[in-house]
Amino acid sequence: MNREPAWRIFAAEYNNAQHEIKGEEQKTPSYLISPLGAKINRIYIVGVLTDAENISEGGDFIRAHVSDPTGVFTIYSGQYQPETTQALSTIDVPAYVAVVGKTRTYEPEEGEKFISVRPEIIREVTPEIRDRWILETCQQTKTRIEATTEAQKMSIPTVKELKSLGYTQRLSEGIILAKEQYQTIDVNRYTSILQDALDYVIPKKETEEPQPSKNETPHTPKIEPTEQKTDEKQSPEDNNEETEDIVMETIKKIEGENGAAWDLIVEKCKKNGLDEIAIEEALTSLMDKGFIFEPILGTIKTT
Repeated sequence: MNREPAWRIFAAEYNNAQHEIKGEEQKTPSYLISPLGAKINRIYIVGVLTDAENISEGGDFIRAHVSDPTGVFTIYSGQYQPETTQALSTIDVPAYVAVVGKTRTYEPEEGEKFISVRPEIIREVTPEIRDRWILETCQQTKTRIEATTEAQKMSIPTVKELKSLGYTQRLSEGIILAKEQYQTIDVNRYTSILQDALDYVIPKKETEEPQPSKNETPHTPKIEPTEQKTDEKQSPEDNNEETEDIVMETIKKIEGENGAAWDLIVEKCKKNGLDEIAIEEALTSLMDKGFIFEPILGTIKTT
């Protein structure tokens, strides 16, 4: 089965997503549509793991929370995710973590929906990786805000019109679905959330200490971003570029006329010593930069 790309999205937007497209067949993916048009099956988040609690008698079902500058993601991991359940049981909180997972919804009654994440991978990471994720998620959120704004200007927005403006097929489809399902989309609210996130990693005054976001829950421990130091050690940016180079070379080696399967790329890169989260991050970054694209779901091709 083809793997869905993992979206970067802030908690404030993710938790506001209320429209779900359920797969009609057993192996057909389901999607959660955010107000800004993210068509999400899988998600990639980085934040502070603030708590992890066993909520079953056997201790094999854990509820955890991961905080970003805009809100909190709820994570549920059970017996069918033994590695992530074990990780959540052993990580000392608070800690910076990266999570790749799938959307999960629970609707106890009509009109009431709870949104969470079912983790596939969870790793402890550095503050620098968290800050980089915030900046990249800001960029992707900005693109969705701009696409939503363009759609609002159109009398009858279409995927074709949005694509003609340079937006991807996936985002264009998501924007149209969001416009159909959400009566009003307050773009200004998400612009404000975006600014809050940017202020978190780029304070307005260097002498000011970063302040907790107004949306941050009172119980969330605050871990200050680490100041960048200039030394001879390899920077996180250098590491990211090296990872992207390895992933790019791997794609070039294995892609045929129709491209290379996402799962095969991940498998080959893992044999070169790369972590799966780093591979996912590099693939998304290379797509954002235009070096690779996805002609069909789960297949990657160089430009």
